[in-house]
Amino acid sequence: MTSGQTKGTLALAGLVLIAMFVAIWMVFQYVPNEKVMGPVQRIFYFHVPAAMVTFLSVFLLMATSIGYLWTRNKRWDRISVASTEIGLMFCTLVLITGPIWAKAAWGVWWTWEARLTTTLILWLLMAGCLMVRGYAQNQDLGARLASVLGIIAALDVVIVYKAVHWWRGQHPIVFKSGEKNPLAPEMFTTFMYCIGVFLVLFVLMMILRVAVLSLEDRTQALLERRTGDLS
Repeated sequence: MTSGQTKGTLALAGLVLIAMFVAIWMVFQYVPNEKVMGPVQRIFYFHVPAAMVTFLSVFLLMATSIGYLWTRNKRWDRISVASTEIGLMFCTLVLITGPIWAKAAWGVWWTWEARLTTTLILWLLMAGCLMVRGYAQNQDLGARLASVLGIIAALDVVIVYKAVHWWRGQHPIVFKSGEKNPLAPEMFTTFMYCIGVFLVLFVLMMILRVAVLSLEDRTQALLERRTGDLS
């Protein structure tokens, strides 16, 4: 990164930090309690944005996986790695907040409901992307295998999204096409704000992680060049 890019990234990090504190205040102080579920419904403002960022990460993974398979350009692969790691983190957050909400709604921490099950499969696919990179015989083979899994993960996102409709699962649908917005104005404002904060956080994490991966690749190239000169 240049000094200008570093300053911009630091400014973005500061903005995200402030925005997160505002989001927490809005979730726990600004919005009213939901009439049926009460305070536990507030987890909605973290659970749904985390799921959206997970989907965004996987679609970015799919695009960069195709780019790498087509060109073998390391830049595509660095973005693939970053989107996989960040997507896995947000998917983990979804799988943590989901059972907490499910316990209040259904009386159990986990049920093999269609959307929950397919989300778990998505988590396993992203974890598999990282595992094949670590266990492959060489870096290029690992990147190619991870790219294939990344494309499969993107197909699973479609299944996750449509699971409730296809299998009539228990998972709640907050927004239905053609229906009036069911959220109170304060709830809808907070929900949209939290989505924005999570998206900006995603952008910040991508910038930082890709920068670190780029430095790692440069370091590895220098080490290999030095080893070649010594031999």
